[in-house]
Amino acid sequence: MLLPTSRSALIQHFLIRQPIAYHSGSLKRLGFLQGQSLRKAAVLIGFVERENGLHILFTKRAQHLKHHPGQVSFPGGKYEESDLSLRTTVLRETEEEIGIAANQIEIFGQMAELPTISRFSVTPYLAFIQPSYSATIDANEVDQVFEVPIEVVLNPKHLHSHTFCVKQQQHRVFGVSYKKHFIWGMTAQIIQALQAHLIQK
Repeated sequence: MLLPTSRSALIQHFLIRQPIAYHSGSLKRLGFLQGQSLRKAAVLIGFVERENGLHILFTKRAQHLKHHPGQVSFPGGKYEESDLSLRTTVLRETEEEIGIAANQIEIFGQMAELPTISRFSVTPYLAFIQPSYSATIDANEVDQVFEVPIEVVLNPKHLHSHTFCVKQQQHRVFGVSYKKHFIWGMTAQIIQALQAHLIQK
């Protein structure tokens, strides 16, 4: 499998392929959400061009947060009434959380909405972040900002999965390890779908 290694190749690989659904095994436990109204949210899959190739930007959520403390995630958050669109949401939240302004971010695509156990419907946006960015962390929300090489994030060899049984139903969870970090939950679900999208024949 050949991963896109440049800006132009990544954009082309993403845009010319048909959208891929999220893994059905990881959505089974969300069946109870059918017909419910979910809050809108958006996250940013931010690619950064480095001398040694493309990297993807992640945050580690603050330990004191009520929801998902200490988890690795993409920057982003919930839609506010003052936002013109979810695109506005993801740019605003990225600047609020880690201080990267909209003029340093170039969005080139988006993925399908992903429902979550916390009753959100999350839209991931793909973008390039200027390599010269300087992160300014909001300690109320984020403990750390770091980058992971695309060869790790988007290579299926690095994606672990585990099936467990709850109430006689099989559920699939995904995870990616990188140095001292473990990426799982919604973020890993998005990574799995993005991998599937990019490696279509």
